[in-house]
Amino acid sequence: MKKILIANRGEIARRIIRTCERLGIETIAIHSEADGDLPYVSEATEAVLIGPNPVVQSYLQAEKIIETAKEHNADAIHPGYGLLSENAGFARKVQEAGLIFIGPDSSIIEMMGDKIESRRAMIKAGVPVVPGTEEGVASLEEAITEAGKIGYPLMLKASGGGGGIGMVRCESEQALSQQFDSVKNRAKAYFGNDVVYLEKFISDARHIEVQIFGDSHGNIVHLFERNCSVQRRNQKVIEESPSPHLPQGVRERLCEAAIRAGEAVGYSNAGTVEFIVDQSNEFYFLEMNTRLQVEHPVTEEVTGLDLVEWQIDVARGGKLPAQDEITTKGHAIEYRIYAEDPKTFFPSPGKLEKIEWGEGARIETGYEQGNAVTPFYDPMISKVIITGTDRMDALSKSQKFFNHATIDGVKTNIPLFKEFIESQEFISGEYATAVLPQWMEKSKEEKTV
Repeated sequence: MKKILIANRGEIARRIIRTCERLGIETIAIHSEADGDLPYVSEATEAVLIGPNPVVQSYLQAEKIIETAKEHNADAIHPGYGLLSENAGFARKVQEAGLIFIGPDSSIIEMMGDKIESRRAMIKAGVPVVPGTEEGVASLEEAITEAGKIGYPLMLKASGGGGGIGMVRCESEQALSQQFDSVKNRAKAYFGNDVVYLEKFISDARHIEVQIFGDSHGNIVHLFERNCSVQRRNQKVIEESPSPHLPQGVRERLCEAAIRAGEAVGYSNAGTVEFIVDQSNEFYFLEMNTRLQVEHPVTEEVTGLDLVEWQIDVARGGKLPAQDEITTKGHAIEYRIYAEDPKTFFPSPGKLEKIEWGEGARIETGYEQGNAVTPFYDPMISKVIITGTDRMDALSKSQKFFNHATIDGVKTNIPLFKEFIESQEFISGEYATAVLPQWMEKSKEEKTV
């Protein structure tokens, strides 16, 4: 593998380029008109304008991307995360074009991309799943009947969904009736699939995921777990490893269940098995992400491994190490910095007039000072990863870092993090998925008194 086209942009493109440079592999960056001056474009060996600003005319142009890879003599395509990374049709076309797709086989992406199908596979493999419907619910009447069996509150979810899109919590039959058509329409618009299903809502739950890897020799290993419970609008904003207040026995059972999930589908390359863990430490399968995760640096920091290098090695036939060769050390926390209003979470596009980071952190960013965050793409500016000898050390370093971090020109969630990471709710480590909105509401009330 001598040349890789990166079918992505910004931060993850830079991340892949960095590993490729170390391995002596050339890279091809694709970019839209809006992204032409971003750092990853000049850092790649070659750069190709793929289309206008909207993603459907640029980064989602599957046929054009594959043709570009062939024209520029690429051996493989790395999809990064988001965009086409979990598009089974794209992966299949890459393989049919004689190129290596750096990710799992298209059949695995297709199966795990269908949340109902993945639930069935996990039930068959003996992996606990959240109670819910095993088929899609076709009508509101059917949904109300099934909801009566499951009980409220519950989640109404799109079978083809992901990234927090296409899911709504329903507290009552009235809420389900109000949201049903809306979620189906949203699912159709975003995923081309309007099938929805119901899942029991697990109160005060933690969102914990296990990083897995599979190779073409039938080996599957785990790289331990990450806690992703600090969320806004069902999307993660802070992730850490190891997960605080998780008994070692539960951690081991989670990792074993993740391995079973991978074995059940013959998994290959990087993947993540996501679980909900309730207050009694019982856990349930949520979904499997068939790609590299945004929060993969957390795992890299505690294991000392390069997951992108592992992806490339596995894609070209390499063999994974034995499970007992993979160990962890220390504690890592990742903070996602967004160009958004910290009170409403609405995007705040604009020019990054000034960027000042604190010390002692790993910064993964798609931007440099003077670049613009445009309204066309996800508004994440960077990921800040802070590693300590233990959680308290990582927290202390985090607080020092954010006391000196500044971005001017756009609104960001840095002020939110400055306050939140000093709250008892976060410091205790005993938080669940509702911690951030609950803390924000509490802080708002205290400030108005």
